[in-house]
Amino acid sequence: MAIKEALSRGLKGTGKLRVSVSHASILTITALLLILFIAFTIRVLPMRWEIPSGSLGLNEFDPYYQYSLTNKMVNDGLLSPYSPPWINTQQFYPDGLDMSQSLPSLPMTTAVLYSIISALGVSIDLMSFCSLMAPLLGTFAVLLMYFVGKDMGGKTVGLLSALILGLMPSYIQRSSLGFFDTETVGVLALLLFIFLFMRALDPNRSFRSVLLYSLGSAAALFYFSAGWGAAYFLIDLIAVYAFILVLIKRYTQRLLMVYSITFGLGLFAAINVPVLSPHYLTSGAILPVAAVFVVLCVAEILRTNITMRTKTILSVAFLAILVGGVVGIAVFGDLTSIAGKFISVVDPFQRSAQPLIESVAEHRISAWGSMYYELGISILFFLVGMYFTVKNPTNRNIFLVLFGLSSLYFAGSMVRLLILLAPAFALLVSNGVFGLLKPFYTLIRESGSQVMLKSKRRLSRVGKEYSAIAILLIFGLLVTNFAFSPQTGGEPRVYNMAYSPLAITSSSLPIAANEPVPQWRNMVAYMKENLAQTDVVASWWDYGNWIGYLGNVTTLCDNTTVNATQIENVAYAMMANETQSIKMLKNYDASYLLVFMTLQLPISNNQLSGNVRFGGYGDEGKWVWMADISGNAKPRFIDSGYMTSDYQWSNKTDFGYNMTSGVTEWNDMGLNSTIYKLMSNAEKQWADKYGFTMSETASTLEYFTPVYIAGLEVDPVTAAQQYGTLVPLVCLYKIDWEKYNTSVTTP
Repeated sequence: MAIKEALSRGLKGTGKLRVSVSHASILTITALLLILFIAFTIRVLPMRWEIPSGSLGLNEFDPYYQYSLTNKMVNDGLLSPYSPPWINTQQFYPDGLDMSQSLPSLPMTTAVLYSIISALGVSIDLMSFCSLMAPLLGTFAVLLMYFVGKDMGGKTVGLLSALILGLMPSYIQRSSLGFFDTETVGVLALLLFIFLFMRALDPNRSFRSVLLYSLGSAAALFYFSAGWGAAYFLIDLIAVYAFILVLIKRYTQRLLMVYSITFGLGLFAAINVPVLSPHYLTSGAILPVAAVFVVLCVAEILRTNITMRTKTILSVAFLAILVGGVVGIAVFGDLTSIAGKFISVVDPFQRSAQPLIESVAEHRISAWGSMYYELGISILFFLVGMYFTVKNPTNRNIFLVLFGLSSLYFAGSMVRLLILLAPAFALLVSNGVFGLLKPFYTLIRESGSQVMLKSKRRLSRVGKEYSAIAILLIFGLLVTNFAFSPQTGGEPRVYNMAYSPLAITSSSLPIAANEPVPQWRNMVAYMKENLAQTDVVASWWDYGNWIGYLGNVTTLCDNTTVNATQIENVAYAMMANETQSIKMLKNYDASYLLVFMTLQLPISNNQLSGNVRFGGYGDEGKWVWMADISGNAKPRFIDSGYMTSDYQWSNKTDFGYNMTSGVTEWNDMGLNSTIYKLMSNAEKQWADKYGFTMSETASTLEYFTPVYIAGLEVDPVTAAQQYGTLVPLVCLYKIDWEKYNTSVTTP
């Protein structure tokens, strides 16, 4: 009977329950949902060019490599690329590409999610799903940015940080439709790690909460290390942060516990990834973690109630173990250095001696002009935010200052790492805006129409209208930066980065045509239908992933650039004369050679007249790197007999490039190079078809026969109206092996 009455009272009580949500919470949630909607919508704008094709593609080149891994995992299991190691002989033929040396976080995450939605009955092809993963994960990173900012400075800072990150051009570029690459999970994992690690260090949390957050940060560190090479940056940043806390006498047992759990579990889980392996722990970038751990142990010893003599002995012992361990690792040859591209970020001047790395535009040093072009007037708020953050040196703010300064340095060292600056920039700009607005907001909330402000000489009265003007001024500056972008002449940088077609959909032209530019898609479709999978198609490494994965043929090099020697050989084949080029390509059983070029139409008085010339956006602009990369391997080519005393080069100047003017006047070696002859041959075919004369000298091919040139169908009117007076030509040439073999055997 008692039970019945209790249940009756409980049921009656449920009718009186009311969910209480404050107006502030409703506004916060609404604002956050709006920010997430904006972030996602901006990132899927390129879909406007993909709809006519009926499916979504991938952007740039590297995402196709990640797609191949994901496809393998979906079809054969999550571990299929790793056990046994998957050697993809279609790439970097004949040795192939060891796909087990790949970071698994992105393809595994995508494969798992794709399997889940497929089991739920959602019908979508894998490539389209991969294309959507970037805006989905990018939006989720914006959500995480809110929580990180909220912990740093409150809900206002969190919302503003999320909005700024969602609108950062560098982050939009790396998280928009089709950009299925390591940065997609990298920024997400970076923010997740910072969020969990900093919460674990919060002195107001219980032991149980600290333990759970520490385990979470260890898992995030593992996911980060297994997903993005830039994990080196955050790992060392946290080590430096912990070391500084010890130096300024803010060491706590909680710091030792969180640090130990995070790096102990996170790194030892990471070494199980094949591409990292146990050598990851002995790399030059990871050893500082061990050194700081020893410092933390010493700090813990020094705070205990033991004699000074014992403290000294234990401290010396710990340091001796550390130094002895490093020396021992070095002696036995297990001390691995940081990879070349990472050390080149720390010392960007080293890249000048590595033309392969320097040939990638996103690996260049960021000029201050390009930084302003990217960040705009919000740089001022970044500096103000740095001031307010330094002024209030809490533990979280110390980390934020280190994060901001170090990421700014690396972003200045390499254009690609502007994405690493984006989260720190968003936080510091938000701190700056909030710090500036806070006193004005306080004045508005004061009772009365005027507020008394004390100065050294007198009391002055400040009206609320001045505070409102100040707030509107700051708001106007932010709107101007993100909505109008004066640094770009008025066109929003955000809009410019988001509302543009995928690289293959624009056929690598720097334009946003009204309709897709189909030349590259036509070429890969032609190869897929007319060539065998085993046919070897040589090309510059930029296009290896497109012709390999989409054209389904065998290629010699691609964007992974793991085999520098083979890329040098392909560069040699491009720059050498036809005889030497064929001699090199014979080593790879190549059947075809593909070049991509653009033509620039002459416009005079709004009329098409004059000489058509090289446009500069294809191999006619990239040949200078082919020359430098192959010239960098000159001693090897001399030793192997490819270069002789009367036929050799060191760099692009040997082909007629003027280093002072930046203009090429092709000399005899340049006019006889294979790349020039193939490009001028294609140019002549288009010029003859439409009645144009050429600026370049036409060449006669000896051992190459044009098979298919996508772009010959582009008439001058279409090029002028749709393609910005550019004509893209994707040219496939077949090697005439019979003629070559006859010529070398005939005395």
